Amino acid sequence: MKVAVVHTGVANLASVLAGLRRVGGDPVVTTDADEVAEAPAAFLPGVGAFGPGMEALRAGGLDQALRERIAADRPTTCICLGLQLLARASEESPGVAGLGVLDGEVTRFRGDVLVPQFGWNLVHPTPGCRLLEPGHAYFANSYKLDALPPGWEGALGDHGGPFVAAVERGRVLGCQFHPELSGVWGQALLRRWLEAAAC
Repeated sequence: MKVAVVHTGVANLASVLAGLRRVGGDPVVTTDADEVAEAPAAFLPGVGAFGPGMEALRAGGLDQALRERIAADRPTTCICLGLQLLARASEESPGVAGLGVLDGEVTRFRGDVLVPQFGWNLVHPTPGCRLLEPGHAYFANSYKLDALPPGWEGALGDHGGPFVAAVERGRVLGCQFHPELSGVWGQALLRRWLEAAAC
């Protein structure tokens, strides 16, 4: 299945492309909003800061294409910064509006914990999840959502307190972790998402 991988300029795409190919996807890197809107599946990676990420999406109309895909329950996955961009806003970039798909604001980890969080953490899905399963995932983040948004299933992790490890609704998946770097568990998650996308 063709997967339109959104190129924002703030992500290292090599591991994402390799991960999608391993599970049978046909990833195509693009900045074309029409291609993102029309592709059978879309993937929004992201490493970097909230403000530049949103600027890159708005520059090519990718923000609207992603909102419309998600509203229509078209197969879409967003990872790391990509998940955070779905929120209304982030403490990382005050005054910058996010995609507003998730009713929440991204905040920085606080307290006596390592920031950024680098490494493996246990993921605890809510009972209604179809794609997410319990397991260990690889994280690299300083910011996070604090609570699951209304209308979404998902998963929590713990790093100085609970935080949102992932969100799920229909054929839309958002992961704070990197499934493509999360071993066999992450590969199985990507495969389940692609299989659901094909239905």
